[in-house]
Amino acid sequence: MRRQIGKTGLRVFPIGLGAMPLSIHGRPPLNDAIDVIHRAIDAGLDFIDTANAYCIDEKDFGYNERTIAQALKTVASDAIVVATKGGLIRPGGAWLTSGSPESLRRACEQSLRDLNVECISLYQFHAPDPTVPFAESVGELAKLQSEGKINHIGLSNVNQLQLAQALEIAEIQSVQNRCHVLCQTDIKSGLVEFCRSYSVTYIPYSPVGGGNGHVRIRDNSTMQEIASKHNASPYQVALAWLLAKSDNIIPIPGASRTASILSSMQAVQLNLSEQDVSRIDALE
Repeated sequence: MRRQIGKTGLRVFPIGLGAMPLSIHGRPPLNDAIDVIHRAIDAGLDFIDTANAYCIDEKDFGYNERTIAQALKTVASDAIVVATKGGLIRPGGAWLTSGSPESLRRACEQSLRDLNVECISLYQFHAPDPTVPFAESVGELAKLQSEGKINHIGLSNVNQLQLAQALEIAEIQSVQNRCHVLCQTDIKSGLVEFCRSYSVTYIPYSPVGGGNGHVRIRDNSTMQEIASKHNASPYQVALAWLLAKSDNIIPIPGASRTASILSSMQAVQLNLSEQDVSRIDALE
């Protein structure tokens, strides 16, 4: 059942925890956020995705990482793979790219402190910065890796050409992009298969819609019919569909409540038929 992250040798539960909802507007109290993480780990989850920019604004930078670090103080944290990201800043709550080598180095070193680790398992470039040559950004991650601050490198919000360029600079283990049943661009463009051909794990964020998208998935008649047939929720079907599309996919549904992530994890038990998958393929 477990899935390997790239060529890292790290094998994890097929569904990870997208930790972003634990630290943005409307976030739960700290103790509740820690309980969400603990309960997910107790249920078998061992992959957590975070970022230094998962916060309210620049004054709150690193909150998500510090929350995870605090949660992992009381568990066997060596068994948990924590992936984080750098390359975005949050002035006044905005989301802006900041991919210069100097900025990425500062971000990585701050993440090391906030996560309270000596080396980050998987460090992902959050988004290409149009003001900085992409190769320079990836090259800095390769330097940080050579210095022992990063174990493995991932990318986020990239296209196939950017991934191909990055693969010439460093060994890339993952690509994290938006993907769900109503946003199938990376599957239909061939990016997911391209990742698979290079043993790169594809990590779909917002896998059950994200934001207002989850309502569209919940209310979609096809999703409701398939969910009813499997005695499941439309969200569980959405996750099961992603898992069925390729064995290099590890979805990371976000959760701010324990019930949400435990429900998401149950999606691994769903066995969608070929007809189910085909019907969902046709949704977009």
